[in-house]
Amino acid sequence: MRIGIDGRYIQDHFPGIGRYTYSLIEALARVAGDESFIVLHNPALRNTRYDLAALARHPNVTLVTVDVPTFALAEQTRLPGVVRRLRLDVLHSPYYIKPYLLPCPSVVSLYDLIAARYPQYLPSPWARLAFAVTTRLAIATARRLITLSAASRRDLVELYDVPPARVAVTPLAADERFQPIEDVAILEAVRRKYALPEHFVLYLGSNKPHKNLVRLVEAWFQVSRSKFQVATASDVKRGTWNLELVLAGHWDSRYPQAQQKAAELGLGESIRFLGDVAEADLPALYNLATVFAFPSLYEGFGLPPLEAMACGTPVVCANTSSLPEV
Repeated sequence: MRIGIDGRYIQDHFPGIGRYTYSLIEALARVAGDESFIVLHNPALRNTRYDLAALARHPNVTLVTVDVPTFALAEQTRLPGVVRRLRLDVLHSPYYIKPYLLPCPSVVSLYDLIAARYPQYLPSPWARLAFAVTTRLAIATARRLITLSAASRRDLVELYDVPPARVAVTPLAADERFQPIEDVAILEAVRRKYALPEHFVLYLGSNKPHKNLVRLVEAWFQVSRSKFQVATASDVKRGTWNLELVLAGHWDSRYPQAQQKAAELGLGESIRFLGDVAEADLPALYNLATVFAFPSLYEGFGLPPLEAMACGTPVVCANTSSLPEV
């Protein structure tokens, strides 16, 4: 069977979807040796995170270059012809903006329905209209839908009247590299690289509104004001406060509210905004954290808390959407 996978989303603009797609291809190549996986990719799209050449070393994986950007009309006009020439039996699209008229059956991954549950988070009426149209097209034209949690499947059924039998739930798992690290040299190298303190609370993710970071900053302000209630005995004796809040992950300049709130509350010395961090450093970052905090209002799955737990780090997590499943 010739299985096509749209790998154009393995790029820096889609850190979460890129990781999902790359990991999926890598795992399928290991366990489905009798199948052929044809991965469409566009080398013009910036990708500093994932080694596509390593994927191509699997004997049943073939990379095919397609000069088609994401979010472009060419997805609809040119990709169907590429699929036809490659004689694909099925195409898996890891994003809902996909070629809708294909010569073969298609499967689409829908991770969450944040924009449907919280339309106010989209920046404009045009963005809300585009999401509504493209999501309904994806649902209507795909043979099967993949989502990551029972919560997301419920949303598909309730909001779009999708028959439950059309939706396959495939929960994620933490990659095997996320585990406790005993090598102090590895940990200290990452600590020095990001100038991390001895004790810190970590958040890893984007700064989009549903991540609830303004509330996290406000909560941190309350914690810092009652510092002697949570500081260690030696800290109390010295009269010092040695715990910091470290926020890491892809930062979208459209949503500066968390930084603004931190400045408003005067939290400059006890809160750090790292921005993007290297994929290779994530296991050590989780291991170094005293606690991992994840206050998101809505997640299609919520992989970071699972990765933190796999590394042995205590997690403080919201009790919403799919997160109780995790």
